[in-house]
Amino acid sequence: MNRIASVHRKTAETDIRVELNLDGSGRAQLATGIGFFDHMLDQIARHGLVDLTIEAKGDLHIDGHHTVEDVGITLGQAFAQALGDKRGISRYGHAYVPLDEALSRVVLDCSGRPGLHMDVRFTAGSIGQLDTQLVFEFFQGFVNHAGVSLHIDNLKGVNAHHQCETIFKAFARALRMAITMDPRAAGSIPSTKGSL
Repeated sequence: MNRIASVHRKTAETDIRVELNLDGSGRAQLATGIGFFDHMLDQIARHGLVDLTIEAKGDLHIDGHHTVEDVGITLGQAFAQALGDKRGISRYGHAYVPLDEALSRVVLDCSGRPGLHMDVRFTAGSIGQLDTQLVFEFFQGFVNHAGVSLHIDNLKGVNAHHQCETIFKAFARALRMAITMDPRAAGSIPSTKGSL
């Protein structure tokens, strides 16, 4: 089973292409025009062991909002496409990730129902060219189109870079756990409803 997807989303504000292989080795080619955002997307690929290519052109002369949000939307669409009917997956994932003084916890469910619950108090308004408010917008866009229930909590942190990096690494590890094929559940949908 090839769990791959290719999505192109174009609006008056952004032009985004995403290629995703859920059974990759962590390779990434990223070009969003926002350096720190690329660094965070690389964490998803590297620690989630997915291959990820993202090319995004957005109205960065205004700010990064449309670009970051629309990358989340397009990545969510690609994720849903690649995951298919979710037959045989583990479905749930969770991870705690530290980085120096920072610690984050991410828990997710590939339930088919979108929901984001995020408790993060960034200690800075921006990291490089990334407005920290846009981290929420990225994950909101992702869950709405991936059909994932996602809980993100930054439990500790003083340095905003560390806070953000632990969030993305924990998300990647939780995602990796959830999409891993469970050999004991081969061929079955992990739900009493029979569909997700």
